[in-house]
Amino acid sequence: MGPDDAEGGTRRRVDEQPEPEPMPMPMPMAERADPQASGIGRRRKVLGVVVVAAALFSVAGVGVGSFIKSPAQAAADKTAPPPSVLSAALEKRVLKDTVTIRGMVTADQSVQVTGAAAGAAGGGAKPVVTKVNVKAGETVAPGKVLVETSGRPVFALQGALPVYRDLKPGATGQDVAQLQQALTTLGHKTGADAKGTFGPGTKAAVQAFYATIGYDVVPASPQDKEQVEGAQTAVTQADRAFTSAKEAWERAKSGAAGQATPAPGATEGSVAGPAAGKSPDPKTGSATGGAASGGGGGGADPVKEARRAMDYAAEDLTKARTKLSEVQAAAGPMVPAGEVVFLKGFPARVDAVTAAVGATVGERLLTVSAGDLVVRGMLAQHEKGMVRPGQKVQVLSELSGVTATGTVLSVADAPAPPPAPGGAQDGAQGGTAAGAAQGYLMIVKPDGMLDVALAGQDVRVTVEAAASSGPVLSAPVSAISAGADGRTSVTVVAGDGSRRRVEVTPGMSADGFVEVSAAAGGQLAEGEKVLVGEKSGAGGPGAGARSSR
Repeated sequence: MGPDDAEGGTRRRVDEQPEPEPMPMPMPMAERADPQASGIGRRRKVLGVVVVAAALFSVAGVGVGSFIKSPAQAAADKTAPPPSVLSAALEKRVLKDTVTIRGMVTADQSVQVTGAAAGAAGGGAKPVVTKVNVKAGETVAPGKVLVETSGRPVFALQGALPVYRDLKPGATGQDVAQLQQALTTLGHKTGADAKGTFGPGTKAAVQAFYATIGYDVVPASPQDKEQVEGAQTAVTQADRAFTSAKEAWERAKSGAAGQATPAPGATEGSVAGPAAGKSPDPKTGSATGGAASGGGGGGADPVKEARRAMDYAAEDLTKARTKLSEVQAAAGPMVPAGEVVFLKGFPARVDAVTAAVGATVGERLLTVSAGDLVVRGMLAQHEKGMVRPGQKVQVLSELSGVTATGTVLSVADAPAPPPAPGGAQDGAQGGTAAGAAQGYLMIVKPDGMLDVALAGQDVRVTVEAAASSGPVLSAPVSAISAGADGRTSVTVVAGDGSRRRVEVTPGMSADGFVEVSAAAGGQLAEGEKVLVGEKSGAGGPGAGARSSR
């Protein structure tokens, strides 16, 4: 063995020494003290493993069991579950049948003001707006000048009758009486004029009113002055002619008396009548007494001729004076139809202003309204038969939240005509309720005064078309069923699920309920459950709700 081998052998001996064995873990003090504790711990670990394994097997069994069914169980699962009963309790309630539409709050009277004032423009020129004194939303007092056209006023007075003609001196009628009352209210008395007669007192009142608002009056006729002056001249001439005729008659009478000689046997005074010296009545033109005939010759009697001429002159004077009275009565200030707007009540309101200074007067300058606020709405054909005057109404403004009650004042017998393209209907303030919408006009009168801020607003109108007199026993509409024999009944469902059919007499219906009363021999009580439908089980054939009818 060489050195290398020796060295190598030595190296191998050193390298091939066995690894030291691991030191045993020190035993816990408890185990070293009690060897039995180590066995108990091992047994607990084994028990835990067994429990976990049992749980896993149970879960696996349930999962497998849900997919593996017996034929009996599979057939049972295909059968629909019993239906669920849908029922509702009988209750006592006030039934109300309603009609709901849209409405517009407007005044009782709405007037479109035009500027077609008499004498507003001369020479054929078109009238123009020269002044606007109001604005939309403003209140108006009686006598207020609203607008001015070509220098002439358009003012408001109180009255229910719309103006339809010029009111001139000598006119009579209800419109004249309305003018007299309006002027009197403003403090301008009409004197001794009879009611409804445009006499001197009314002339003075008109003159005073126009002076108050700062305008000259319009004469009833442009020739008033000339006509009065002509009539006065005619009276003067007729009066002079009568005076001359009277003097001629007196001279003729005196001459005849001086020439007469008494006849034999005649008594004094037989030549001239006792009234020979009397003057004729200038009104009747008749002279009293007769004139004695002149001395004896034939031909015309100058005294009679003179008296005849005087009588004619008296008649002419009477006619001239009558004509003067007529001309004077017809002359004077008038109220042109285009300068006055009669409104039912004050203060009135200006709803809209379309006039502008300098603009040519068109069809409408502004719209004013007066009187209490009302609600106007349009009923459809099928709604008209359900609404009648006197029914209660609920009004709601969604814009402001204001609510009010009222009654139906009127329902039109005929449908309103469609509005003209681009035009506005008199009395309408726009909107679909009373303007553009077609149907039967219904007017609602509020129970109290509405706030003027509601004027022009679109509101919801609910009419109680019918209502029970008090709470009545009611059932849902779906609980009522009709048999083949035409009898109406409900099915009462008892607490134990049993059912009994009760024949009923239905009353009014509203809001999905029907008034019911048991027929002879039947009984119904508030709170009892009635069948309204049946609902099959979810997922079963024909699943869903089924009405009791």
